[in-house]
Amino acid sequence: MANDEDVVDADADVVAGQPPPSVRQPLDRERIVSAAVRFIDEYGLPGLSMRRLGAVLGVEAMSLYRYVPGRENLLDAVVESIIEEMRHDDDVLEVPRDGWQDFLQRLAHGVRRVALAHPKAFPLVASRPPEAPWLRPPLRSLKWVEAFLDGLSSEGFSDNAAVSAYRAFTSFLLGHLLLEVSSLGADVGPLDVIDDQEDANDKSLSPYPTVQRLSGNLAEDHSAVEFEESLEELLNRVALMQSESSA
Repeated sequence: MANDEDVVDADADVVAGQPPPSVRQPLDRERIVSAAVRFIDEYGLPGLSMRRLGAVLGVEAMSLYRYVPGRENLLDAVVESIIEEMRHDDDVLEVPRDGWQDFLQRLAHGVRRVALAHPKAFPLVASRPPEAPWLRPPLRSLKWVEAFLDGLSSEGFSDNAAVSAYRAFTSFLLGHLLLEVSSLGADVGPLDVIDDQEDANDKSLSPYPTVQRLSGNLAEDHSAVEFEESLEELLNRVALMQSESSA
C-alpha cells in the first residue's frame, strides 16, 4: 500500500529537473477514477485517500480536487465506473432477446463478473446509493433498473410481479456476491455507508419513466417477507437433495 512517505512532491521533482506531471500525462476525472479503482483492487478501500491517490498519479492531492470534489464524490464515481462496465459486456443484454430467463441469467452473470473483477471495491456497490436510496444493490443504477423493469414488462410481467422479481433478484445477487467477494479479500463490514435518508426526489427521475411510475412500489420494505420466502425456498431445495440422496 502507498504510505505517507510515498507521496510525490511534484514541485520538488520539477526543481530537480523532471518534467511536471501535467507534461507527462494530462490529468482528468476519468484517469483519476480509473486510478482509484486500480488502487482499491490492489490495496483495498480502507487505504484510499486523496493524498495516496495523488502519489499514485504523480501529483499533489490538491490537483485532484479540480476534477473530484472529495473522497465521497470519488467513491460514488468508482461505483458508477464499476457498474458501467456491464455496458461493455457483450453477453449482457439491455432488453430480452430469448425470453426473460435468458435475460436475467445474462444480467446476473454480468454482475458477478463485475464483482469478481473488483472484489475489494464491490462492497461499495452495496453501500452507496448515488441515485435513489430506495434502489437496491447491486442494481443501484437507474439505467439498469429501468432496463430490468422494462424487460420484464415486455415479457408480460405485471407491475407487482416485475417489482417482486427485482427484489428477489437483487437479494439473491447481493447475498451471494458479498459472501463470494469476502472470500477474495473484500472488507464487507463495516461498509462505507452514506446517509440513506437522502431525498430521492433530489435525483430527477423524468428520464426513467418506468422507475418513476413504480417508485412507490420500489420504496416499500418487504425485507422480512423476502427473507422467509428465500429461506423456504432453500429448505425446499435441501429437502429435494435429501430425497435424491436417499433414492
